[in-house]
Amino acid sequence: MIGAGAAGMMCAAQAGQRGRRVALVDHVATIGEKIRISGGGRCNFTNVNASPAQYLSRDPEFCRDALARFAPSDFVAMIERHRIPYHEKKLGQLFCDRSAADIIGMLKAECERGRVAWHVPCAVERVRRGGSCFEIATWRGAIRATSLVLATGGLTVPKLGATPFAYRLAEQFGLAVVPPRPGLVPLAWRPEELAHYGGLSGVSVEVEVTCGKARFRENLLFTHRGLSGPAILQVSSYWDGKVPIAIDLLPSLDAARWLAARTPGTARLDNLLAERLPKRVAQAWCAAHDLARPLREVDIATAANALKSWRVLPSGTLGYNKAEVTTGGVDTGGLSPRSMAASTTSGLYFIGEAVDVTGWLGGYNFQWAWSSGFAAGHAV
Repeated sequence: MIGAGAAGMMCAAQAGQRGRRVALVDHVATIGEKIRISGGGRCNFTNVNASPAQYLSRDPEFCRDALARFAPSDFVAMIERHRIPYHEKKLGQLFCDRSAADIIGMLKAECERGRVAWHVPCAVERVRRGGSCFEIATWRGAIRATSLVLATGGLTVPKLGATPFAYRLAEQFGLAVVPPRPGLVPLAWRPEELAHYGGLSGVSVEVEVTCGKARFRENLLFTHRGLSGPAILQVSSYWDGKVPIAIDLLPSLDAARWLAARTPGTARLDNLLAERLPKRVAQAWCAAHDLARPLREVDIATAANALKSWRVLPSGTLGYNKAEVTTGGVDTGGLSPRSMAASTTSGLYFIGEAVDVTGWLGGYNFQWAWSSGFAAGHAV
């Protein structure tokens, strides 16, 4: 098994506890770093609402079987067996009370229970199929295995050791790869918008953001380079880099009716908006739209439409260094939804972030790691 992250440790533990001899190989020296830094150090380890509706994939139904076989309640039962205290924050998001280290420790303990052999740090140089076995050449020597699970993740946070290894191996064995992109990632301003909004860094506002059919109502955070916050991170996974996103700055309000009800006079639109938005946001937005004028000089319908559907075309994302996940990956069309087994090669499996299944922000991607790891662990 290659990759000792969330999905890899779950898979190794399950296979080992079934009596399989498991070697878990990873090129990094410190195991579970992405778990450790997640959720502000407390690890948003699952979401009680996890269902196929919260996942992106060319096959939206692919994840259904795995999520049903190992659901959020199953992972919660596991952490309760290990007496790890946790709490729900909002929207079904579950976090550790103490530290993400509790989750790492639990997974290591589950692997020990399955007598998993650790090969860490140990880089894989090449993999080939020899008869009925896989031959894995590593820094520490050759490993022969009848089954091989790839749990090496995507391209996010390269400084923690992310590589395209899983994609290359998938292609080596005849599987298609959906082009990977940064997901759950901040978006960057174009120069003209940066001039208007770059000074708002640190200001947050509740909005509703739309991209195609995807719609999220959460906080938006202005940064010195662009836009972030939960609403933007969520919609970024759907953004194709070509079309604008639409931002409703007043999601709880009929803007046209509210503006029409105001007494026309010397009151400026930016001052009126400051009743509903942070003052600096109101001023910057009105200035950028040439609406920093008395209300009597403003076309209310035009202003209301712009407030309810502020169209923003980012210059791009902030890339894999700032992304929380990789969208795309090994095409699910070549994998079994029940076992994660590759259709092209007997004994080959792909799980976790390496696969073209990407969850929303809020614990969904960890749940996919647990569910896909469990599925493969009970199939190898």
